[in-house]
Amino acid sequence: MATDLAISLDDRTGALADIAETLGSAGINIDGISGSVSGGSPVVHLLVDAAGPARQALADAGFTSVDEQEVVVLDIEDRPGSLGEVSRRIAAAGISLDLVYLATGTRLVLGSSDVDALRSSTSNAS
Repeated sequence: MATDLAISLDDRTGALADIAETLGSAGINIDGISGSVSGGSPVVHLLVDAAGPARQALADAGFTSVDEQEVVVLDIEDRPGSLGEVSRRIAAAGISLDLVYLATGTRLVLGSSDVDALRSSTSNAS
């Protein structure tokens, strides 16, 4: 199961380096990453396979605001229109997305409050 971890950070220099070093030291690979500032607070989204160990390593390092969400990860072609085709298929199924970013290997990470419907609507997409 692919998992997105959303980590709320203090707005300070080196916070991303701390996360990356913490997970690297724990032997956890970051397969995808996205970050933004919303309402003045930085949030980093990480795609990981080992959610439990990642959460524990982050907690041990003092990161206390970590949310977890099961996500769908799709291989997509790196060409104009690929994202439009996939997202139109999801929209046609009536599914709202609450998360989207790219991961390593031209993979699309998608989150929804209805992950089962999302998975179903994208089962043949790419």
